[in-house]
Amino acid sequence: MTIRVLIVDDSPTIRRMIRARVDSDPRMVVVGEASDPFIAREMIKSLNPDVLTLDVEMPRMDGIAFLEKLMRLRPMPVVMVSTLTQRGSAAALEALSLGAVDCVGKADGGDLAASFSGLADTIAMAARASLRGRAARQASPPPQRFQWNGRFVLIGSSTGGVDAIETVLSGYPALCPPTLITQHMPASFLANFAARLAQKFAPQVALAEAGAPIAPGHVYLAPGGGHHLALSGEAAPHCRLVASDKVNGHRPSVDVLFDSALPIASRCLCVLLTGMGRDGSAAMLRMRREGAECLAQDEASSVVFGMPRAAIELGAASAAVPLNDMAARILAVTGAATPEHGRGGPT
Repeated sequence: MTIRVLIVDDSPTIRRMIRARVDSDPRMVVVGEASDPFIAREMIKSLNPDVLTLDVEMPRMDGIAFLEKLMRLRPMPVVMVSTLTQRGSAAALEALSLGAVDCVGKADGGDLAASFSGLADTIAMAARASLRGRAARQASPPPQRFQWNGRFVLIGSSTGGVDAIETVLSGYPALCPPTLITQHMPASFLANFAARLAQKFAPQVALAEAGAPIAPGHVYLAPGGGHHLALSGEAAPHCRLVASDKVNGHRPSVDVLFDSALPIASRCLCVLLTGMGRDGSAAMLRMRREGAECLAQDEASSVVFGMPRAAIELGAASAAVPLNDMAARILAVTGAATPEHGRGGPT
């Protein structure tokens, strides 16, 4: 089925360039162009597009405000296209948190055509994204009391991961289980994402640095760039940054993170959240065979059910868990037994 694309941008030049890129791809067609969100709103009603490309800076209403209204009233796949989405800007992260499937940065004074070289593939991916569960996403409040039982949490995510990670961390107490996260993102986005999470949630969140102790109350994000994030040390686990080529097409890679924890697999919980591809699934299976607990986000709550599906089909994940329940499930696996609940866990 041909993907129907609506372009929303106040620049005629940008609209022409996006149209040229879309119309040159046999998988899709431009069904309309809008110069501001008010025009776009009427065109969405009349044209019913499959994917929207949306600029951030526009007259009468900026793209972020329009995206928030759109995701609340009529969720649909959106790809943000703007100079403000480059370099991991706050606008890009806010858009991804609100539900934009991806962000494409157009060159600021550079080669505009090169900026859109991968746009058609991004639109095609967005067309397959699911936003069914977005409106109801809300984790349970963090528990007032949580006692860590010694299990470390390793999380991998990709497309849709900004929103998914925020949902999980919203259910974490300040003294949360030690958590390492590999999210497929450019390094500049990851730096800003870590800062955003640190401001929004109770645990201490930061980009991982070599040698940082993996301790309760701390959440570390893979810094990306030229490095993968790994866990090192059995007696006193700490962060290790691995300078190497891409794995499964990604750097940072989830497989690298999971494989690094094989020596202490029985003391780990591996989680795969929404994302395209298979990164993390093979290493999760190896971890499970060595005694790790392994969970995958379920299809209904995943924006892209790629990485979780691969893990489930391999038999790497023991359960498919709705995103809203993931934080509580993580805490159940990593929390110590209490007399009133009789809930056990490894030590």
